[in-house]
Amino acid sequence: MSFFDKVYEGIPDWDIGRPQREFVRLEEAGEIRGSVLDAGCGTGEIALFLASRGHEVLGIDSSSVAIAKAKEKAGRRELDIEFRVHDALELWRLGRQFDTVIDSGLFHVFSDEERPLFVKSLASVLKAEGTYLMMCFSDREPRGWGPRRISERRIRLTFDTGWNIEYIRPALFEANRPGGTAEAWLVSVRKQKTK
Repeated sequence: MSFFDKVYEGIPDWDIGRPQREFVRLEEAGEIRGSVLDAGCGTGEIALFLASRGHEVLGIDSSSVAIAKAKEKAGRRELDIEFRVHDALELWRLGRQFDTVIDSGLFHVFSDEERPLFVKSLASVLKAEGTYLMMCFSDREPRGWGPRRISERRIRLTFDTGWNIEYIRPALFEANRPGGTAEAWLVSVRKQKTK
């Protein structure tokens, strides 16, 4: 059983039973457009919210336990949404493209070696001028609890070729932990048209 399967046997700190507020705001502001891929969807709260707002959504996660929970929620809520166990480093295997890809807490789990592979994978499923909206753990969060921290500089270096960074701004992850939040970066990146 994988690390994430074991974690999803219970309730992880990041599984708050509702979509992260930042992604609700993004949808309400019209930044989440058209068809959506939720990469690293966990138990599906953001994907389910977006489906309830009329988006065609595919949620993927490497954890079969998380995906089973997401499918169960979709059935209970009577939402037409697809969830699949899938590797985010091999998105081209989905055989589809999306207007928007969202990521709430996936980017920061990749190693320095995996990050360029993920960006290449991401480019394979985003339509030209499609948007990648990501929230990752920030280096502004004090050490101790949580995953590795990502700096603004690292994000800029990661998306320096073939992408336009619309913004990188401070945000907060909501979490099941003392204090209830953790420092994050909220990032909007647009895929450039190929010439």
